[in-house]
Amino acid sequence: MSAFAPISLRFAAVVMAVSISGPVHAAEPVEGQASVVDGDTFDIGDQRVRLLGIDAPELDQFCIDAARRSWPCGRRAEAALRSWLGIAAVCCLPAYYDRGGRAVARCSARGRDIGAWLAENGWALDYPRYSDGAYRAAEQRARSHRFGIWIGTITPPWQWRAAREAERSRVSPASPDPRCPFKGNINADGHRIVHAPGQRDYGAVRIDTARGERWFCSLGEARRAGWRPATR
Repeated sequence: MSAFAPISLRFAAVVMAVSISGPVHAAEPVEGQASVVDGDTFDIGDQRVRLLGIDAPELDQFCIDAARRSWPCGRRAEAALRSWLGIAAVCCLPAYYDRGGRAVARCSARGRDIGAWLAENGWALDYPRYSDGAYRAAEQRARSHRFGIWIGTITPPWQWRAAREAERSRVSPASPDPRCPFKGNINADGHRIVHAPGQRDYGAVRIDTARGERWFCSLGEARRAGWRPATR
């Protein structure tokens, strides 16, 4: 019997429960080569997939190593998943589709459960809210061997996201001057991008002037200041 049989049995109950309560019921398998987005998300064709039961550090999240130095654990988790998957065929069994249209799924590649591989190599945490502890043992093995993020300390990604959202809600969402509604945002890669009213991501962008972000009165002004227009 496969070493992952206990995970399979536990996930059967999770998938059944989520499929019953989720907004959209399970569909056909999603298969193909994966284009990695972050440590627990990838695209297969035009379908975005979020791995069920684990939570990897966010792309712009940093961790602390044993020497108390900050390091980009989110980027490293994404790179580890990308390197391991390579051009391997991926098969995902969606439990449900979230409101954003992502397939939330258990996936396999190279004969392995992808979530289990990430957890046991220290690139993701068991996500107890959705896993029923399915990946807890794999996470504990990675902790004991100090693999990946466990070379130091990490804020669990769900707590990190909540703290970031709380911080964003504190930042003023509206321009102090209604004549200057263009949002000059600095993304996780340090790129300066200006968002215009009506674009898809405009409402989600918050301007934090303490980070050097700012409002503009026109796209031309933003370009002259070194910002490039957003594509969506």
